Amino acid sequence: MKFFLTIITSTFLTITTIAQTKNDSIITIQPQQKTLKPKVEHAEPLYTDLMRDLGARKGEAEINVGFGVASKKGYNEYNGFIEYEWAVADRLGLEVEVPFSFNHKSDNNDGSIYVLNNKIEGLKLATQYTFLVNEKRKMSLAVAYVHEFEFNNFKELGHQSSVFTGMKMNPVFIGAKNFKNFNTLIYTGPVFEHHYKEQKVDVGATINASMMYVLPNSKNFIGLENNMDIDRDGFHYTLRPQIRLAIQHNLMIGLVTGVPITKHTGTNLDVMTRIIWEP
Repeated sequence: MKFFLTIITSTFLTITTIAQTKNDSIITIQPQQKTLKPKVEHAEPLYTDLMRDLGARKGEAEINVGFGVASKKGYNEYNGFIEYEWAVADRLGLEVEVPFSFNHKSDNNDGSIYVLNNKIEGLKLATQYTFLVNEKRKMSLAVAYVHEFEFNNFKELGHQSSVFTGMKMNPVFIGAKNFKNFNTLIYTGPVFEHHYKEQKVDVGATINASMMYVLPNSKNFIGLENNMDIDRDGFHYTLRPQIRLAIQHNLMIGLVTGVPITKHTGTNLDVMTRIIWEP
């Protein structure tokens, strides 16, 4: 009996030692999780949107399609745009946009008021870099640059005129801060417009200040955008109430109206809708 107990004990100890040795020899490799850079979600204005989210992470992308109607003196302008933006690196976004407009004479226009010809407005190329993201203070700061090649209208192109009429250069500073559900953003910078035919460069400025109320736990917001521009014709100020609704987690639709404050904006009233898709 004592002999069998000795054998059982020895066998048990041997098995335990082998199992412990195997466990010690196993190296568990845990997959390393990529640390994402901090990012603060800010509500972007719908009329003057950004090139990408502030603090965007590499690989993020967005497609925007917009269409609007503006009541001008003597005619109606039907305008729209197609826009693609993506983050080529963390906090660095690029954008390509093609805006267009078609004009229709109003019934009360007896021909004394000139109606602009239909055209593809131009080709916009832009880049944006977020140099500060402060999660604690819910604040982001960025710099951007917008370069637009302005196209001639279809009628002039039919007469073998030059494709380009000029270009706009617009360096921009962007600052955004959240106060709980209230999101504020400022977008401002000088505008240099080069007219090829006149061989002249006009210097102006753009100032866009917005405040949005974001509904808790959603991407929906309602807010007000202030568009202020200075150009060769003077100072233009338009208020733009707006609303954005999330249809799906990656699909949103926005509606914005334009109410001119200054009389010489050239527009009586306008409305625009923007469809935002994040593929």
